[in-house]
Amino acid sequence: MRTETMNRRQLLAGTAALAATTPAIAQIAAPAAGSADDRLLKLFEAMYAEGIAASPERATTLGQDTGANAGLKSQLSDYSRAGRDADLARAASQLQRLQAIDRDALTAPRQLDRDVVEYDLARRVANERRFGFGSAGGNFSPYVLTHSDGAYRSVPSVLENQHRITNTTDAQAWLARVAAFATALDQETGRMQEEAAMGVVLPAFLFDLALPQITRLRTTPAAENVLVTTLVRKARAAHVEGDWAAQATSLVEQRVFPALDRQIAALTALRQTATMDAGVWKLPEGAAYYDAAVKSSTTTNYSAEEVHQLGLAQVADLSAQLDVLLKGQGLTQGTVGQRLVALNERPDQTYPNTDAGKEDLLIELRGHVAAMYPRLDKLFITQPRAKLDVSRVPVAIQEGGAGAYYSAGTPDGARNGTYFINLTDSFDRPRFGLPTVTFHEGVPGHHFQVMLALESPDVPPIRRRAGYSAYTEGWALYAETLADEIGYYDGNPLGRIGYLQSLLFRATRLVVDTGIHHKRWGKDQAIQYMVDTIGFAKGRATREIVRYCASPGQALSYKIGHTKWVELRDRVKAKQGAAFDVRQFHEILRLGAMPLVLLEREVLRRA
Repeated sequence: MRTETMNRRQLLAGTAALAATTPAIAQIAAPAAGSADDRLLKLFEAMYAEGIAASPERATTLGQDTGANAGLKSQLSDYSRAGRDADLARAASQLQRLQAIDRDALTAPRQLDRDVVEYDLARRVANERRFGFGSAGGNFSPYVLTHSDGAYRSVPSVLENQHRITNTTDAQAWLARVAAFATALDQETGRMQEEAAMGVVLPAFLFDLALPQITRLRTTPAAENVLVTTLVRKARAAHVEGDWAAQATSLVEQRVFPALDRQIAALTALRQTATMDAGVWKLPEGAAYYDAAVKSSTTTNYSAEEVHQLGLAQVADLSAQLDVLLKGQGLTQGTVGQRLVALNERPDQTYPNTDAGKEDLLIELRGHVAAMYPRLDKLFITQPRAKLDVSRVPVAIQEGGAGAYYSAGTPDGARNGTYFINLTDSFDRPRFGLPTVTFHEGVPGHHFQVMLALESPDVPPIRRRAGYSAYTEGWALYAETLADEIGYYDGNPLGRIGYLQSLLFRATRLVVDTGIHHKRWGKDQAIQYMVDTIGFAKGRATREIVRYCASPGQALSYKIGHTKWVELRDRVKAKQGAAFDVRQFHEILRLGAMPLVLLEREVLRRA
């Protein structure tokens, strides 16, 4: 589960200046002209503008492709190695300019802002200079293209879901982006080949997942391609006249399809050189790369071995708790994982894998959201303006996609946040696990954490959409714990089993991610450990493991973050005694996401 907010690399490439265009958002009080605070905020504005100029897709997503930025609506980012080098040079320049501002001259809120941004920039610059492949900012991505990442997925998604068409100029911009899509594909293909020459090649099984998706995009007739049909639909809805279907079809046939053919040929050739080795240990400086990935994703100083041992200990503890509850359900034979499988297979715990069954599952999820809202006054002083919608992951992208994720609403409450759940196979989503995934992705999980930062007057625009997996995913897992603590599972032992299974899932990730990338486990060994330990269906476990192979270290952030959130709350409670107010503790969300090392400092400072 994840949130579709910006990761740290995107933060530094340009974050959302939503406050500048949304009057409903309170602004930070203007500091004295020429003061250190003033210079810092002006630097943040410059960094934002620099990044937006380099990321037209992000500009569109954030509604920033208008006015002086209107030209960005016709463009796409640079997907080549030269584009990577330019991003790195910009980050290095920003770091130098940031460090030129005297931290001691700043007010306390701005000191925090400077510390957060410096943390990102310093680590990204150091890591990407050392490891000259993939992305090493925030969550590491060693491969240019995978089954879940690449221009072939992201560009059509931005056009379909974010590119707005209200007039002829917007439709023409769409056509320009379709043409630019071909360039982006070729840039990415070239970069992939360059980095393959450095020894960075996908595991064979990731090729086997990516190639069918790209081939499907290529073999769909141009007139039926989403790049054509969505343009026609949006233009018709906006009453924008023109032969858009013919123009878009021609571009897809003459520009996009040849670029896809070249990408498919390059991937097919590289597939012949690939091995089944799953871990990044096989890459240049692989051990050091993974060590850096662990520290970057968790925003701690844990080593891979320390994480592995922590995972084993937490798996043992949670398994013991589940053992008791499962025996209470009459499930006494076999391992905890085997008994969870048996519970998953019970007819009363599985929705039919049909459209009707999946709609019934969505109705249940919406019911859990509705049931949680009345309880939130006990937990929060401040709640988001935007409410929460629940939808399924679009069928076109569900294969290889995350199990569930959150997409932010607008800070003025005009558009709700959305919790998407992957319903490729309903069997993967047993009923006893539905409440806790809802609290993780929705309320009071990602929806509260993301929207309270977006709406906060205490967070400058450059930080409002920053993402730190250990903070954000740790919070979402902590939100599951809150649901248990306020009694949501009272009288519902099956729901509590689902909650503990969720914690066990995240603890298991500590074991398998480090197993793959540190201890050199194979994919099948990791899948089997997950099936045996958690009781997930093999299909679901497989989707999880292949994601960890493509994104080393990211999966560690959930349980490490959860552990830190619980630890900090307990420390504040011990310090404050009877005066402790959990609602006040949760106001820390209004300071925005930050590395765990800075979260600890700020929580204890406020206690």
